Amino acid sequence: MGKSANSVWGVRLLFAIGLTFTGVAAVMAQVSSHGPLPTAEFKVTLLGTSTPNPLPDRFGPSTLVEAGSEKLVFDCGRGCTIRLWQMKIPLGSVKLFITHLHSDHTVGIPDLWLTGWLASPYGTRKEPFRVWGPKGTEAMMSHLTQAYEEDIHIRRDFNPSISAQQVAVSAKDFTEGPVLEENGVRVVAFKVKHDEIKEAFGFRVDYKGRSVVISGDMAPNENFIKYAQGADVVIHEIGVARPELLEKSHAARKVLATHHSSPEDAGKDFARIKPKLAVYTHFTRLFGDGIPEVTIPEIIARTRTTYSGPLEAGEDLMSISIGESVSVERHKQ
Repeated sequence: MGKSANSVWGVRLLFAIGLTFTGVAAVMAQVSSHGPLPTAEFKVTLLGTSTPNPLPDRFGPSTLVEAGSEKLVFDCGRGCTIRLWQMKIPLGSVKLFITHLHSDHTVGIPDLWLTGWLASPYGTRKEPFRVWGPKGTEAMMSHLTQAYEEDIHIRRDFNPSISAQQVAVSAKDFTEGPVLEENGVRVVAFKVKHDEIKEAFGFRVDYKGRSVVISGDMAPNENFIKYAQGADVVIHEIGVARPELLEKSHAARKVLATHHSSPEDAGKDFARIKPKLAVYTHFTRLFGDGIPEVTIPEIIARTRTTYSGPLEAGEDLMSISIGESVSVERHKQ
């Protein structure tokens, strides 16, 4: 393809709103979605299910896992703090884990950190902000501390009761393996394939014999299958584009081949893992001039060519309760 063609068809990496997909519950023998969820010891909530696109109803990628007394946030995309407070979860009560250092997964971190130690009900952090991420996380958090040094000084000068502990950050770089084991909760990081990015990870969270796996951004890879075996719930990213766009745009082909998983490939993952529920998040739906994005129902239909088990198309503030069975509740506007 020549330069002029590339100019015309250079893919705009824009990601549009995902629509609610209904009708999959009929195949979900182990999944209930009727009525409000009971209070659950182990629950997953999708705080944001989009990409870098600034969408009002799909915020940046972020997932909350509540396990007993622990509140764990995985990735901190745009609007993470808003979603947490919609759930009436104080920002100061969460620990943060980062899959990789792409901006759409980290851009909400300053807000979660700085707003989290305010005295308001949505703040309340009393101890250092705990953050785990791949190589480069410690450096990133150190530079953020420098960047907001004046803001911190002003706020502490205005309110001397704000302690150094409340403002501090405790950041740790991790490699593959156990990251956290506290209060009966075990978090394990595992490497995934995300183009040339060597420091890209997914996570497995185990609690009282139940587990959830979060894929992170990934092209198909065997390490994900290895760590996801036996998981009750699998939260999986997805990347799609129409054939006519892929035919015309090398950039679109490369992004989807090396950075993300197609519906068919994700379905193959689910079929091998056999979770009680598979859930899509982080909808990467490429489109170009005159070529629309793939719809959510089309994504589900394509997945059904390789997987027939329990499946949901995630939405912001969708909650999944994990126990003997798995229950799903969609957020009511």
